[in-house]
Amino acid sequence: MERRIFVLLLKRGCLLAVLALLAACGRENLAADNSADAQVPVINPEVDRREIDEPKIGSSDFELGAYVGYMSVEDFGTNVVYGARLNYHITEHFFAQANYGQTDTDKTSFEELSGGANLLSDDDRTFRYYNALLGINLLPGESFIGRSWAFNSALYLAGGVGNVDFGGDDYFAVTLGAGYRVLPVDFISINFDVRDHMFDSDILGDSKVTHNIEFLFGVNFFF
Repeated sequence: MERRIFVLLLKRGCLLAVLALLAACGRENLAADNSADAQVPVINPEVDRREIDEPKIGSSDFELGAYVGYMSVEDFGTNVVYGARLNYHITEHFFAQANYGQTDTDKTSFEELSGGANLLSDDDRTFRYYNALLGINLLPGESFIGRSWAFNSALYLAGGVGNVDFGGDDYFAVTLGAGYRVLPVDFISINFDVRDHMFDSDILGDSKVTHNIEFLFGVNFFF
C-alpha cells in the first residue's frame, strides 16, 4: 500500500515538473517574439517630399505702374484711356491707391446733327482725372494655368474720391470699381479693372449725375 502511494506521488511529481518546464519554454518563446516584433516596425513609410517655392514679396509694400484701356464718357463717346497709378499695401487685406488718367472725347450727337455748333473747344475735350482710393482684397488665392503653373492672385473692390477736369471745369467725383490682380513673378502684378467715375455735370445744360466707365489693363512693379 505504501509502495502504491509512493509511485502515485512520483508520477504526479513528474507530471508537474513536465508542465512547469513547458510553461517556462512558452514564456521564453513569447518574450523572444515580442522582442523581435519590437525591433521590426509595423509601418515603414517612404514619402518623397515636394519642394515648394514660397513667394518673396513680403517686404515690398509699394507698387508703381501704368495702365491702358477704354473709357466711355457719358454723351461724349468711347475712346482709349491711359494713366499711371501708385499702390501702397497697408495690410494683407487693405491697400491705398492713387490714380491719374486721361482720355480724349468725341462730339456729342447734338454737335454732329447741328452741323457746326461746338459745345467744347479742342483743349476742353480732354477728360482728365485723379483720385485716391481704398481697396480691399476679397478672395486672395492662386490662379492656375494647366497643371504646372500657379500664380498668386486676388479679387478686390476699390472706392474713393477725386477730381475730374473736363469741359473747362473741375468736378468733384466719386469712383467705385472692382478688379483682379495676378502676380506672374514676385515683383510684377498684372491688373484688370473696371471703374465708374461719377460726378454732377451741367455741360449739356441740365445738371445731372454722369457715369463714366472705364475698362483697364495695367502692369505694376513692386519696390
